[in-house]
Amino acid sequence: MQSRKQRVRGFFFAIGIFILIIIYWLASFYGTSWLYSCLNKRPSEVVVQLINSVCGMFLWGLTMAIMGRFIQSQQMIFFQKMIAAIRSMSRGDFNVSVENNPHNGPFVELVDSINTMAVELGQVEKMRQEFISNVSHEIQSPLTSISGFSRALQNEQLSPAERKHYLEIIETESTRLSKLSDNLLKLTSLESQHHPFEPTSYRLDKQIRNLILACEPQWVDKDIEMDIELEAVTISADEDLLSQVWTNLIHNAVKFTPVGGTIGVHVTSSGESAIIRISNNGACISEEDLPHIFERFYKSDKSRNRTSGGNGLGLSIVKKIIEMHEGSIAVESEPEKNTTFIVRFSLPK
Repeated sequence: MQSRKQRVRGFFFAIGIFILIIIYWLASFYGTSWLYSCLNKRPSEVVVQLINSVCGMFLWGLTMAIMGRFIQSQQMIFFQKMIAAIRSMSRGDFNVSVENNPHNGPFVELVDSINTMAVELGQVEKMRQEFISNVSHEIQSPLTSISGFSRALQNEQLSPAERKHYLEIIETESTRLSKLSDNLLKLTSLESQHHPFEPTSYRLDKQIRNLILACEPQWVDKDIEMDIELEAVTISADEDLLSQVWTNLIHNAVKFTPVGGTIGVHVTSSGESAIIRISNNGACISEEDLPHIFERFYKSDKSRNRTSGGNGLGLSIVKKIIEMHEGSIAVESEPEKNTTFIVRFSLPK
């Protein structure tokens, strides 16, 4: 589309030049004729045509020089704006935009690229600042608790029960910090594209069954009913990485399922893909929170900072691992219904 517009502009530009040449030649012809009549003397036709041609070329050259000076001035302003925008981005200011118009010719795409780059870098910078803020917040909370209860332990009048209680809190917060550090390192490793990725062919249903049995103490303790349907499915994937996915999703289901509730784990295949559904009948996720639950540090339940020990990184890790396997994950949650995480993988042909 852009090349067609350029061809149309080039066509009209050529017509304009042709018309200018005719106008200059006519101006030279009538101008010299008037001069000859004033002088009452006219040279030979060869000299007349030569003078007309020289005058026409002179007028053409003068016009081109003036236009060239104007275009050069406009181009310098245009390039200075681009250079200023690039320098601003190099200093970390991404709130810049270079005005674009069709007269920029071959630089239209360059300007669009600079503007797009500024927007994307601005989004990355915003994410970086949010990430730092979230990490600082997640670290500050347990550190404050550890510091406060450490000072409290210096009171020699504490009873053994109080001292034991304070030490348990310090241990819990230390474990929370350690988990946060592990998850940050894991997520960074996964996003670096250098994390070991060793796909093998194995039975997905057997892997999920073993992980459900490994979590048995947790769901038995809450008297949770397990609705399990595992179709025999063989996939090609990194077994260790996917083990983290199922462990995280099952633990989340147990965590947010009420006592006496139900968790469903279903594995089916549709010929070309494997479909894994992990659901629970706990509190639903609001429609406002659904688009954000896979974002780092996002917590739909703002009250679970301390009570559940979560740090908002688990689902981000899950999504990254699934994307590494070229799969997809979605979530469905409605009031009075189950919250279901749906994972899909392509099956080997």
